[in-house]
Amino acid sequence: MKTWFITGTSSGFGRSLTELLLERGDRVAATFRKDNALNDLKDRYGEQLWVATLDVTDNQAIRTVVDQAFKDLGNIDVVVNNAGYGLFGAAEEVSDEQITHQFNTNVIGSIQVIRAALPYLRAQGGGRIIQLSSMGGQVAFPALSLYHATKWAMEGFIEALVQEVAPFNIQATLVEPGSARTKFNGSMITGEPMSEYENTPVGYIRQMSQQAATENFPGDPEKMAQTIIVAADSDKAPLRLTLGSDAYELVHKNLVLRIIELEEQKEVAYSTDYNIKAF
Repeated sequence: MKTWFITGTSSGFGRSLTELLLERGDRVAATFRKDNALNDLKDRYGEQLWVATLDVTDNQAIRTVVDQAFKDLGNIDVVVNNAGYGLFGAAEEVSDEQITHQFNTNVIGSIQVIRAALPYLRAQGGGRIIQLSSMGGQVAFPALSLYHATKWAMEGFIEALVQEVAPFNIQATLVEPGSARTKFNGSMITGEPMSEYENTPVGYIRQMSQQAATENFPGDPEKMAQTIIVAADSDKAPLRLTLGSDAYELVHKNLVLRIIELEEQKEVAYSTDYNIKAF
């Protein structure tokens, strides 16, 4: 039996993970923004499910909730950062307030949850961190520039973090799902469309997103959640866990193109050293 701390459990991957873990007998500390979001699961599983209301843009609340969860439950084996949302619109279509809230939720909130948990994970001799990223942490599309900025930021943070905490037996995994049949698209916040972008890639993506049917997306949230659990149970955490055929294809293509471009710049790169070296 493991004990998990999961943010954003009212729907999507957070809800799927919570249901699967409770069903197999694990304990879950589940947080959500809306009161009573998991009443049905609380009624069914009782003390096996610990719940708290948490807005991850409130740094002090994060500390309070994480402290209380460890106090009440003792060791927590896996910390899952799932809370987050998408901001849709070209860079100049979204407002300053929307940009700030996007970063406060997807980046600062995630970082602060991890920071709050680290002293406990160190003290107990280790643990696992699961950071929900996206295929959008490896590839980028127009009209999602701010959302991508948050996911790429967390990818860099986790890459450095795993090196910092490895001596304490703490491991971390970036989960990069593709399009899945969750309510993610419906929860997106949108900027104010500008007519100047109507006949551009932004306008095209906007039109496509309005026509997209979630039931046609390839990703199965329950299968993805189960795969996350398997990864968390493994002795060695994968740094990245790519989920969904679309995620694999798009990430693979992007990585290949980046390698090709890098190789084309090899001579230029070496030529800028203080003493030019042969290669």
